Amino acid sequence: MSKIITITLNPCIDKSTMIPSLIADTKLRCVETKFEAGGGGINVSRAIKNLGGKSTAWFLAGGCFGSFFIELIKQKEIDFEALKIKNETRENLILFDKSNNNQYLLDMEGPVVEDKEWKHLLKSINSITATDYIVASGSLPPGIPTDFYGRLAKIANKKKTKLIIDTSGEALNIAISEGLYLIKPNLRELGLLSGIEEMNIELAKEKALELLKTKKCKAIVVSLGADGALLVSKDSCKHIPSPPAKKKSTVGAGDSMIAGIVFSLSENKSLQDAVRYGVACGTAATLNAGSELCKKEDADALYLEIRKKLKASLIN
Repeated sequence: MSKIITITLNPCIDKSTMIPSLIADTKLRCVETKFEAGGGGINVSRAIKNLGGKSTAWFLAGGCFGSFFIELIKQKEIDFEALKIKNETRENLILFDKSNNNQYLLDMEGPVVEDKEWKHLLKSINSITATDYIVASGSLPPGIPTDFYGRLAKIANKKKTKLIIDTSGEALNIAISEGLYLIKPNLRELGLLSGIEEMNIELAKEKALELLKTKKCKAIVVSLGADGALLVSKDSCKHIPSPPAKKKSTVGAGDSMIAGIVFSLSENKSLQDAVRYGVACGTAATLNAGSELCKKEDADALYLEIRKKLKASLIN
């Protein structure tokens, strides 16, 4: 199997819990509280592990929360490289209101990362050999410049490593200019890249193709939430619908999609088939409450549904 590395610059401890009802100025009794190691690349590594694959998770960790974060990673039996920073790793809160089935995501900013710390990370990644895929996912914490993913792209290109970026805004725009294998924006993020406020599926096809022509990117997977995903490459544009599912949580659905894609690619599947499996994994993640991510049995079953519908459409 190909080697996969994930990079998380702004990891977090995801604390999820349930409350009877969200009422102001009232003591709320929390039940079923769980702690998970989270953040874009970490979620991708966790989901790859759930699917039966292997990856090495690289991340920044600092303070008491950073030490707890490392213990949570160890419990998952995921290979990792933790680079210590001075400031405290963040903690996020996910609240589920049982009275109306609403979910509230409280996303903290993250610690300030010093110049020497993020530069050390880039230097360490530059020393890695024989890696086929790098997945860099998530927001940039304070202190890390917007061209960080662009610098990472230069390293990946020099090593002939396929780099997959899942972020947004100027950081993504700079990275694409340097050359990437794949990006996974949602409709809003694609709109930001294209300078368009209101984006729909048909417009997404057009703008994604324009980006491929003007930027250095091999493929774009546009996440459509419950509608699945668009796979746009220079050769084709495919809409891969998501199978119907009873949604419990959307936390980690995008990261599960990325995990399914890169896991399938590492097993020498075609890009189209990898994205189909990625859609199945993203949908599978929504079947679970909190931040549990996708489960292999759910992902495999949903993937079979996608394949059946594909075959039926070809016959008709």
